[in-house]
Amino acid sequence: MEIFNPKKFVEVEIEEIKKSVGGEKALVAVSGGVDSTACAVLTHKAIGENLVCVMLDDAFMREGEPDRVAEILSKPPFNVPIKIVDVRERFLQAMKGLRDAEEKRKVFRETFYQILSETAKKEGCKILVQGTIRADIVETVGGIKTQHNVLEQMGINTMERYGFKVVEPLVTLYKEQVRMVARYLGLPAETSERQPFPGPGLSVRVVGEIHPDKLETLKKATAIVERELAQHKPSQYFAVIISNEEALQQRGITHIRETVARLLNVPSRNIHAKIFRDKATGVKGGERRYGEIVGIKVQTINGKVHQTAIRNIVSLQARIITENPAVARVFYAVKDLPEKKPYVIGIRAVQTKNFLTAQVSEIPWTTLNKVAEEIIVKSPNVSTVYYDVTPKPPATIEME
Repeated sequence: MEIFNPKKFVEVEIEEIKKSVGGEKALVAVSGGVDSTACAVLTHKAIGENLVCVMLDDAFMREGEPDRVAEILSKPPFNVPIKIVDVRERFLQAMKGLRDAEEKRKVFRETFYQILSETAKKEGCKILVQGTIRADIVETVGGIKTQHNVLEQMGINTMERYGFKVVEPLVTLYKEQVRMVARYLGLPAETSERQPFPGPGLSVRVVGEIHPDKLETLKKATAIVERELAQHKPSQYFAVIISNEEALQQRGITHIRETVARLLNVPSRNIHAKIFRDKATGVKGGERRYGEIVGIKVQTINGKVHQTAIRNIVSLQARIITENPAVARVFYAVKDLPEKKPYVIGIRAVQTKNFLTAQVSEIPWTTLNKVAEEIIVKSPNVSTVYYDVTPKPPATIEME
């Protein structure tokens, strides 16, 4: 197998972009992630001032993200001028009331490309350059989830629908190869090693319906999780938020409690388990399915959280999901308040080489405790912080 050479890739791709774009003006939208940022810098090297670079502030970015990204790209050595387009209200309105994960992704995609279509017309661009990578195509075409940036591969005629042709310089690469390209292009480590961030942003980490306070709470939790887990170097790590509402039917919950008691050797009276009302995306036999999220809290005799090795909880998760096929994810409580609040937070951290499969990271309990404590203190509407102990499969890496 030939070793990937980022220098050679960049040289070849610059010529390919020049050929694809010709003398036209092209539009590129950056999100702050490594894919879109590397794509923008690469394309700017190829066509210079014929590139119009925008960032859609869609309300679903991390705290302070638009200004941070604009600062990196617009200064030397890149000198890529960037326009921030404030479309927060438009996205929030479009997504209002939606609970279903796939529906949210599709509405996000349509809103995103309608705005890009309007922007391209305004800027006189007939080409959209975007940072689609190989994993995006594999997951969308395979039916696991609709990546918002996969269009032509799904039979969408972009010229007919949006008025532009799509050029995808990174479409043959996996994430680690994109990072190698980003390093070669001289992007700072905070970008080249940046956590993968979904195109629809935090909208897919707000499980179920999106409310402004739910989104703001997630932004706070995201900053804490990204800051504290970085030292352990998981491949991907982030926070998710779920409404603290239980499903009307708690099928199999007694059996789940008995399984936990048996495998962790804890009295069943010390175990609380519940199925949340909102569901998460999972993978079974290579296909997408929506499944239940089970939250488990195990207490010691003195009322503290029972802290066992993460690998033990992962084994427990495997047993629960094998015996309860409707379950797609298992959450294990790190910190829980006695009074019920509107939301719970899940911490997700995984190790992966290609993002098509992933293992749960064995984050030390000291870190999990510290993160949970800070989230609870800074978010008065959160009553429980969980660790997501589900690998991929049966879960996807993202919640939705």
